[in-house]
Amino acid sequence: MASPATYKVLAIMPVLTLLFRLSSSACSFTVHNNCPHTIWPGTLAGAGTPELPTTGFRLDAGQTARIRAAPGWSGRIWARTGCQFDDIGAGTCLTGDCGGRMECLGAGALPPVTLFEITLGDGLGDDFYDVSIVDGYNLPVVAAPRVLHGACNATGCLADLNTGCPKELQVEGGSGGGGGVVACKSACEAFGLDEYCCSGEFASANTCKPSPYSSLFKAACPRAYSYAFDDGSSTFTCKAYDYTIIFCPDINRLRSSHNYFTGQPDQGGKGGGGGDEAEEPDENTPSSCASNLPSHLFFLPLFFLLF
Repeated sequence: MASPATYKVLAIMPVLTLLFRLSSSACSFTVHNNCPHTIWPGTLAGAGTPELPTTGFRLDAGQTARIRAAPGWSGRIWARTGCQFDDIGAGTCLTGDCGGRMECLGAGALPPVTLFEITLGDGLGDDFYDVSIVDGYNLPVVAAPRVLHGACNATGCLADLNTGCPKELQVEGGSGGGGGVVACKSACEAFGLDEYCCSGEFASANTCKPSPYSSLFKAACPRAYSYAFDDGSSTFTCKAYDYTIIFCPDINRLRSSHNYFTGQPDQGGKGGGGGDEAEEPDENTPSSCASNLPSHLFFLPLFFLLF
């Protein structure tokens, strides 16, 4: 005959199972293409975290894709433009190329490119995220956290830097460069000088200061990273269940939509792509990409008191 202790363990097993399911929920990135042309988003994992379920895919104009991620994931997401791939996924892109493949598979973006960077919280930790134009710029983007309660800051670069890009930083597309400006280089990439790259004797916050070029970027995109030590006004924290990343955002819609800047759920567009369609959370969706197990452990002693 089983002992009383055995019955206690059997009785609380369903509770422990429920807590485990709640704690192992993943968060997501909802990528939307609001550009009038096709883009090819790419993803790259960092800090020893595994690659996302997709590292590169096609997203036509108006389409939305959702990519699942686990708590603690760290990496970056960007959009490639002007790509041509064959049947086995080999090819090239005008901007943001990652090794000449549809799936980046651990290869980073070739600058100049606009980057969304994030480290998701694990446990009770916050998410840290930013939009960076330190490596140059190819497309406008906004990244908006979505939370069940409270509010978090959206960030991004809404300006079209290609139209105002200084001549010496311009990247022109098309055959012979006749396709217009498709990207804007950073001063570091264009000139390779330590003072622009924050390297050598300029490799600290005390010695590396904003340049006329990074200041031009910062004036156009005040929330985005403009040079290596620009974190004071460009890094944000949150506890979100999803980050909606919109390439070529509609500025008028952003100005009229309270949702993008409070992080409340917003009805985004539906469409195909390399991930699931955007969706609203159900009642079991955690309020953070991080594990919410500790918040439930508070109730665990109550179950033992019942026996």
